[in-house]
Amino acid sequence: MKPAVLVARAIQPEVVARLRNHFDVEDNPNDQVFSKDELIARLKGKQGIFATGSERIDEAVLSANPELRAVCNMAVGYNNIDVPACTARGVVCTNTPDVLTETTADFGFALMMATARRIAESEHFLRRGEWKKWSFDMFTGSDIHGATLGILGMGRIGQAIARRGAHGFGMRVIYHNRSRLDAAIEQECRASYVSKHELLQQADHLVIVVPYSPASHHAIGAVELAQMKRTATLTNIARGGVVDDAALAQALATGLIAAAGLDVFEGEPAVHPHLLTVPNVVLTPHIASATVSTRLAMADLAADNLIAALGFGPSAGKPPTPINPEVLRPAP
Repeated sequence: MKPAVLVARAIQPEVVARLRNHFDVEDNPNDQVFSKDELIARLKGKQGIFATGSERIDEAVLSANPELRAVCNMAVGYNNIDVPACTARGVVCTNTPDVLTETTADFGFALMMATARRIAESEHFLRRGEWKKWSFDMFTGSDIHGATLGILGMGRIGQAIARRGAHGFGMRVIYHNRSRLDAAIEQECRASYVSKHELLQQADHLVIVVPYSPASHHAIGAVELAQMKRTATLTNIARGGVVDDAALAQALATGLIAAAGLDVFEGEPAVHPHLLTVPNVVLTPHIASATVSTRLAMADLAADNLIAALGFGPSAGKPPTPINPEVLRPAP
């Protein structure tokens, strides 16, 4: 009998078909977002879950489903998973790094540029039929080339954004990270390490790419926003909760900073209502990795992880990208 797995959201049919070669698959082609009770019920008797950011895998889910052995996320971030609780129960957790780095960096840079050049705001103006004449100060924004790019969180995606800014746009790149990068990486990215306070004070365009954790919750709040230039922009492609959305909405409304671009939100898909009332913010629905090829690569990697984690395929027992590798059993 094949092990049973749950594919929690709608994914590419060819990936579901590949999983069916190894598992008894319960999929979700209608793309229903399960409540906690529904998720617990659907995981009954399942050994694995192909998860997305929509599914919270916590102690309640784990205790109700002791047969669960693998939680494989189709995302880089995994703040939806209680990894310590999984580790304590010997449940392997995986994510999908690397395959979305360049695509997400492309989008982050595009969102930053749209924010700096007021593209969404001016498009709404045009669509409302308000464009009647040229004027010298109509939707004047701020330059990207030659400006100071500040990056909070200098992992794979942060480094990719830094390379785009330094090599493509002649930007001065500064960054803050939990630990300083090796000199060779700094040289490749043409990036200089600074304190968080210096980052906030000096950046013309601040891009947030730090992973979410309790330690990074509201890493950018009212105090931090007050340290930024009034002409600065903020772009968040990290996770909701890293930025205090209420404080940001207030900063935008009062002109404390010039503009913001947001792809992630606290409590998404809900958006703080005050962010919907200010014109100087570009809002997108968590689509930084949304290209056809990248989303397929993410799904394939999540499937590879699930297949290997449950003991199948050429990498049986060794999923490619484990989050808690300490739970993996060594090969006999």
